[in-house]
Amino acid sequence: MNRLIALFLLCIASAHAEEALKAGTFDPPRAAPDFTLSGSNGSDLKLSAYRGKVVLLGFGFTNCQAVCPITLGTLAQVQKKLGDEARDLQVVYITVDPERDDAAHLKTYLSHFNSSFVGGTGTDAQLAAVRKDYGIAAEKVAGPDGSYNHSSFIYLIDRAGRLRALMPFGHVADDYVHDVRILLAEQ
Repeated sequence: MNRLIALFLLCIASAHAEEALKAGTFDPPRAAPDFTLSGSNGSDLKLSAYRGKVVLLGFGFTNCQAVCPITLGTLAQVQKKLGDEARDLQVVYITVDPERDDAAHLKTYLSHFNSSFVGGTGTDAQLAAVRKDYGIAAEKVAGPDGSYNHSSFIYLIDRAGRLRALMPFGHVADDYVHDVRILLAEQ
């Protein structure tokens, strides 16, 4: 009898482990700071407008030559792999380079990855406040290309607008799909 109970508990623990997020989790989850920026969709971009959807929130810039396009390419694969489930997922990408990344430029750039992606820009002060709220580091690098060193992880925000996890750069699309499906299943 004790063996049967132990086996049952092991099966429950194993099933629970399978449902664990692959990204680092916020425990407990906390409210994702809201913001209002100029959106690449021609409207004000407010994070709270996406309540009811899972949001993947990242920061970068359109002149990035390495990390940003890889990340956005991965997120485009996530959208594709999710198929119809992607209707309840929103990718939001905030620039760290407001000098070059106006709303129209962000729209053009993001559309190369997925037309549903929404970018955000604003004044230096607005963007600095959002980066501070999310703990994002961004520093312009001296040189002719005007590059930036910046944090390169993606926040996973649940349907209720809570920060649930943080996915570091380098994860494959399947890791995101796994985590997004868990968050989508929560009502």
